[in-house]
Amino acid sequence: MATWLALLSVMGIYLARMVELRAKRDTIPGQVRETRTLTWFVVTGTLMLVGALGETLWRKPEWNTTTFMLGWACGLASFGIRRSAIAALGKFWSLHVEIRDSHEFVRGGPFRWMRHPTYFSMILELLSAAFILQAPVALAVVTLLFVPALVSRVRLEESALVEKFGEAYRAYQRSTPTVIPWKGPTEMPKVQ
Repeated sequence: MATWLALLSVMGIYLARMVELRAKRDTIPGQVRETRTLTWFVVTGTLMLVGALGETLWRKPEWNTTTFMLGWACGLASFGIRRSAIAALGKFWSLHVEIRDSHEFVRGGPFRWMRHPTYFSMILELLSAAFILQAPVALAVVTLLFVPALVSRVRLEESALVEKFGEAYRAYQRSTPTVIPWKGPTEMPKVQ
């Protein structure tokens, strides 16, 4: 019964994420600079789900309430951070690297803690599946696939943001962590 609870939990988190990806939002369209990394992120998330499910069914680990609760904490934090980031970006949110002519420099919400909170939420989501299903091998394999895509995506996005906002974004880069919120929130003066 415990194994089924873990399996259903991870499948529910994954399905909720897929529904969220397809949600219609009131956004301003812009020039899409890149789409491959989104595909790669979806592929790695799916591989994590399938790999973790397979690893759990093969290894049949004993129930561990601590890792189950830690996994749910990561999953819930993932959704909270992502929704907060989407709300802060509002009409400028996009699944792709997409800068609009009227794009505004957003530094509120989770952007005070890190420059790319959505990517941090993706890391938490992968960890949630690994913890709930006790699947360290699947996590290790997916990490090898996910990290290069993440690095590529962050570089592309950072380049586009520096191009759009110049020195103001460079100052933000110097004061705010990229993906992992390892220090307190930053307060930046408003851009004129």
